[in-house]
Amino acid sequence: MLLGEPFQKFVDRSPVAVMVHGIIERVFDPDRLEDLFRANAVLQYTRELTFAQCVHVMSDVVFKKSSGVGAWYKTHPGEVPVTRQALYDKLKHTDLPVPVALVQYSGRESLACLSAMALRPRSPLAGYRVRVLDGNHLAGTEHRLAELRPYRAAALPGQALVYYDPQHDLITDVFPCEDAYAQERSLLAEVLERIAAGDCVLADRNFCTTGFLFGLARRKAFFLIRQHASTLSWALQGSRRFVGYDPQGRSVYEQTMCLTDPSTDETLVVRRITIELLTPTKRGETEIHLLTNVPVEDADALKVCDLYWDRWTIEKAFWHLSEDLQSEIDTLGYPKAALFGFCVALTAYNMVSLVKGAIAAVWGHSFVKDELSMYYLAMEVEKVTAGMQIAVGREDWSIFRTMTTSQFAQTLRAVAEHMDLRKYTKSKRGPKKKPPKKISGRHHHHVSTARLLEMRVRK
Repeated sequence: MLLGEPFQKFVDRSPVAVMVHGIIERVFDPDRLEDLFRANAVLQYTRELTFAQCVHVMSDVVFKKSSGVGAWYKTHPGEVPVTRQALYDKLKHTDLPVPVALVQYSGRESLACLSAMALRPRSPLAGYRVRVLDGNHLAGTEHRLAELRPYRAAALPGQALVYYDPQHDLITDVFPCEDAYAQERSLLAEVLERIAAGDCVLADRNFCTTGFLFGLARRKAFFLIRQHASTLSWALQGSRRFVGYDPQGRSVYEQTMCLTDPSTDETLVVRRITIELLTPTKRGETEIHLLTNVPVEDADALKVCDLYWDRWTIEKAFWHLSEDLQSEIDTLGYPKAALFGFCVALTAYNMVSLVKGAIAAVWGHSFVKDELSMYYLAMEVEKVTAGMQIAVGREDWSIFRTMTTSQFAQTLRAVAEHMDLRKYTKSKRGPKKKPPKKISGRHHHHVSTARLLEMRVRK
């Protein structure tokens, strides 16, 4: 391990805090961030406040070290060379290609480090790069802007489409949009531009359009998408064949379908996998249809079903973004500022995935998947970080920036070996009990806890 004496006590007592701060130090290296800014900025430029400083402020908010940008400015006097209003002005005029590049860079950096750890998680579909596509609408913000004050309705600052790598648990790309009312499909042309041959896109029916499916096929890419009822021109061929039952006991069928692009008369033959549901959906649907151009020898119908249900891993990722990180900052009403904060949160998610990868490399995937508690892990990091930053000088942390990828991966593994797993395991609990029927409080607005407990003793 390349870390010196200043780190040893913290490595022994709180290795997770060292890993988290070391990853932040490396990924948010000011020199790298300024290179990203210069390469991707459109209208913005640097006069006094740098992009790296903006990321530093936003990352403290995302990691819940500060409740908001204004709170950060008040508790860190003199750390940025501009007024609070100038800081807000910089954020609200963010050139969106810059935070997009930040997310892409963090995905590449994390993937390179995981590969250097010799971490080889099982691919969901051997021979393909599986990419889950989904959208996220940012939650409503406070009505601080003058234009928002007359409205009681939620003020939506934007939305984003996200590419998620389920094999490595990383966010690899993002497509932000300032207009919260814009159709997600309006962003698909940009999504297609970042597709490579051999990619396999998993998506829900919102993305099942003629242009998107044919666009993927033209790029020699593949898809597994739930069929939309009215967005395709298609014709079934042959009869439907029963192929078996999925693990939940649902009947699965397969049939050939021919899609037609009305604008070019081009055709595309796909497989339609039908799953008969055990209970109807909220819309009354009794079956769902999945469309795929993945060859049957690479994924039979039952494998296709498993892949589609795995698509929900991105929903779990979005849940962790909102639960463990402050990904939607309600005090940032300007769309570009809010989307910048969301992109920093996506970058932070990749950092957390890198921590979990280092733990998995030492203690196994099963521990991370079944036993690791992100709650206890985050609680320790929050408790230790402030004191650790005081005890270990800023210049000592710079060692993480200068390491090679191999050295960095080796260091993370070595630090993870010092973990006492008992401190980070989930609390076991029995099955949930059915809640009792509530007694109305209409006539009796309150009760005495002591008297109720006394009644229990008498029973």
